[in-house]
Amino acid sequence: MVYRQSNTFRLRQERYNLHMYNFRLILAIMALGTIGILVIHSAADGYAEKQLYGFAGGLILMLVISRIDYNKILKFAWPLYAVNILMLAAVRLMGTTVNGATRWFGIGGFRFQPSELSKVFMIIIFAYYINDQKDRINHLPTLLKIGVIYAVPLMLIVIQPDLSTTLVFIFLFCVLMFVAGLSYKIIGGVLLLAVPSIVFLFWYIQQPFQALLKDYQVDRVMSFLHPSDYLLTTYYQQYNSIMAIGSGMLTGKGLDNNTITSVKGGDFISEPQTDFIFAVVGEELGFIGCCVVIGLLTFIVIECLIIAANARDLCGKLLASGVAAVISFQTFINIGVATGIIANTGIPLPFVSYGLSSLWSNFIGLGLILNIGLQRNRR
Repeated sequence: MVYRQSNTFRLRQERYNLHMYNFRLILAIMALGTIGILVIHSAADGYAEKQLYGFAGGLILMLVISRIDYNKILKFAWPLYAVNILMLAAVRLMGTTVNGATRWFGIGGFRFQPSELSKVFMIIIFAYYINDQKDRINHLPTLLKIGVIYAVPLMLIVIQPDLSTTLVFIFLFCVLMFVAGLSYKIIGGVLLLAVPSIVFLFWYIQQPFQALLKDYQVDRVMSFLHPSDYLLTTYYQQYNSIMAIGSGMLTGKGLDNNTITSVKGGDFISEPQTDFIFAVVGEELGFIGCCVVIGLLTFIVIECLIIAANARDLCGKLLASGVAAVISFQTFINIGVATGIIANTGIPLPFVSYGLSSLWSNFIGLGLILNIGLQRNRR
């Protein structure tokens, strides 16, 4: 009898209380996704329905993952690493090539981009490995092992080529190492080497003999530095994006605006439903709509960071911080490109841009976040 009662008590302890769900976060995601579906429908024909189905499926996937103890998922870190490497290698060998880049598998009428799922896999893998090595995180052999483990998938993404995802991976690595407790002496030493190296790299890629970037990537950098010289070529889309955002003024022109001067009606931007979706938001929903989208994304990131701060262990902190890093960095890059703040590089705006691979990987990440939040009071 005593055994049966104690066993029942343990089962009750393992259940999650519904009131501990972060409904604020779920509502923010649903609001952002709804805006995304509406502007995708307005940006281009034939994508909104797929995004709607993908969003509904992703929402279910997020809720399912939120009920799985993240520590159980972490036990599969090394099999996930193997799957990750196989996916990235296979897409290089058998993937679909678009505009000189081999990043996708074509599955019927859909395209799957393994590098999007790879972001979540690497967060899980490193949360597990860094936690296992947390007492030796500042030792050189440990740092070298971590570097090698991270470098393999990173190089497979570099050769696709996919510069934007490469930048996400680098930023994610820096955030995870910082949260893991990397010594400030090591961080300072890396910065002392990195800053002059970046300056040299910036000079080098502008030289005619450079061999690091492809021609179209160099053109994007040069168009950012000298926009007036590339106004009719490489900088054309960014210029039109800035004009579209400005034309929306305070309240925008309204959804499904199809005038000849609009992004959709004038065909001024290619693929506006993906990389330049923020231009559509600015044009059709105006400054207010832009503020709402940025506010919702900021709220999601802040909620992730709060959950990270209250996580019961280092694994939870690393998982939540990693997801927050990916969402915040992708938001900055996408909006920065659309507004001309940074050079053009294609990256989706989380939960707003069309793209089921990106959408589902974000939902998986936030499913982990919700589960971490459910366990914040359990020790």
